[in-house]
Amino acid sequence: MSVRIFYALLISALLAACSTMPPPDKSAALDGTEWVLTTLPGRTLVAGSFVTLRFEDGRVSGTDGCNRYSGAYTASELQLQFDSSMATTMMACTDPLMEQASVFTAALAQVRSYRIAAGQLLLLSEDDVLLANLKRQDQALAGTAWQVTGINNGREAVVGVLADTILTMKFSGDGKISGSAGCNNYVANYTLTAAALEIGPAAVTRKMCSNPATVMEQEQQFLKALETVATAQQEAGRLELRTTGGALAVSLVRAGAE
Repeated sequence: MSVRIFYALLISALLAACSTMPPPDKSAALDGTEWVLTTLPGRTLVAGSFVTLRFEDGRVSGTDGCNRYSGAYTASELQLQFDSSMATTMMACTDPLMEQASVFTAALAQVRSYRIAAGQLLLLSEDDVLLANLKRQDQALAGTAWQVTGINNGREAVVGVLADTILTMKFSGDGKISGSAGCNNYVANYTLTAAALEIGPAAVTRKMCSNPATVMEQEQQFLKALETVATAQQEAGRLELRTTGGALAVSLVRAGAE
């Protein structure tokens, strides 16, 4: 079976699944959703790469696998078009990642419609040719484990974690977070909804540490930062906990990720 016939059959099957669902109302089906790329027709995705797409308040953002991008989009019924002048960061990556990013960006520029079926987002050209296939990004935190990479120090700056210290966070299914604050272990209650994350006061062990010299100061900054958390957003193995005003409180990577 040729690649062209395979993707034609794939689109037909997914569109058939869509036929049993009510059509989207303007951009309501997209707004507030997050997706991870699974297929660029005719290409094998670079191993270990993550390409993401997030729709929110008429804006789209994400990572192309190398750089972050953002811009406007318009949607009406099943029609979709992205702004031709996306803003992007300017990092340099390996040639395979840069080439994949270029193909993905070019695909976005050609999108004219979309379909959602079985947890997948199909981006289609004007002639209904499949340009990219993405799966819904799971935002569930229960059962996940993370390692802290940055902490808001309370002085309007996010600082990295001290060398030779490891701060961790695990979300349990019973509404508790726990982990190491760098010296002591902590546990706290959390409440997560679609729009908000609230973390209660932490219970902390009472050990004193002196290596490195400022480890206890870092621990206090971390615990205070947790008290300010109002939202959580996952993307490509990373987690950002932000304040009500949108400031970054704590940044983390999934445990075991680089």
